[in-house]
Amino acid sequence: MTLHADAARSAAAAPKKPATRRWRLASWAPVIVLVLLCAVIAAINPNFLSFGNFVRIAQAAMIPLVLGLGATFIILMGSIDLSLEGVLTLSAVILSMLVLNGANANDLGLLAIPVVLLVGAGVGFVNGAIHVRLKVPSFMVTLGTWFIGVGIANALIGGTAIRINDKLVRALAIARDPVVGLPWGVWLALLCFLIALVIQNYTRLGRYIYALGGGEDLAALSGIPAARVRITAFTLAGVFYAVGGILAAAQLGLGNSQIGLGRLFTTITAVVVGGTALSGGQGGVHQTLIGVLIVVVLSNGMVLMGIPPSVQIGVQGLMIIAAVALSMDRKMMRIVK
Repeated sequence: MTLHADAARSAAAAPKKPATRRWRLASWAPVIVLVLLCAVIAAINPNFLSFGNFVRIAQAAMIPLVLGLGATFIILMGSIDLSLEGVLTLSAVILSMLVLNGANANDLGLLAIPVVLLVGAGVGFVNGAIHVRLKVPSFMVTLGTWFIGVGIANALIGGTAIRINDKLVRALAIARDPVVGLPWGVWLALLCFLIALVIQNYTRLGRYIYALGGGEDLAALSGIPAARVRITAFTLAGVFYAVGGILAAAQLGLGNSQIGLGRLFTTITAVVVGGTALSGGQGGVHQTLIGVLIVVVLSNGMVLMGIPPSVQIGVQGLMIIAAVALSMDRKMMRIVK
């Protein structure tokens, strides 16, 4: 029994270490890209280095970072979660309906936040349970949940928008701390990052997630409860998406059915550009932070240089294709599906 447990721990811990020297070098590539990107933009427009622009970058990065943390855990397992926009939209709408608003008499204040987090966890749990118990591919399950979440949100508000009048909720995203001068939402996003980092590096769940991404058959033989880990990971991702919905609603000051539009593309781009492999088992939330900064700094730099939004989207598309091409070890792949 002891040998069996030792084997499980070894299998769970092993994928955390890069298998090849090539991957060790590749893991530093996003950091180098970020530094070079900042240097080039700063050389073209010195305003990039101003404190005001730094605050804008931090504020633009807080929601993609929180969403990316949840998506990273799923991608590390070799799965995909497309329900992000649905969970975010539903969370934002429910928050706007529970706090002081212009549509009803509710006024739960900050007590509405735990309710919203439970909603996100519930949707994530359903995703994981259907994926595992009914053996439906994660892509299809979460695609359906995406549209269901947006549909329920739209039905709750009747196609309109609910304005948030609660000052404390609005302060989460727009009020700044008196010392550094960053929005409180940025600090909340960094807190979420630290929590995710602890889960990834110092808990059994984090080790098991890496193990599943490295090879589920081997992980199962080592005694890792694959089904339970997958369901827990999807539930955890739902919580992070709900936090993203809270920040989005607080930032815009309203909840509507369009609030999550475009968030999925930005999130997956950031995760992949940061170096987390879509095949699973390689990467992590620390690299997602770098990926988010690359995406946000690039967008910010293109705005400073006067590049049209349509071109910016095209650049992000090219970036995600390049990142996937560079992160995959094609020598280990016989068939590409």
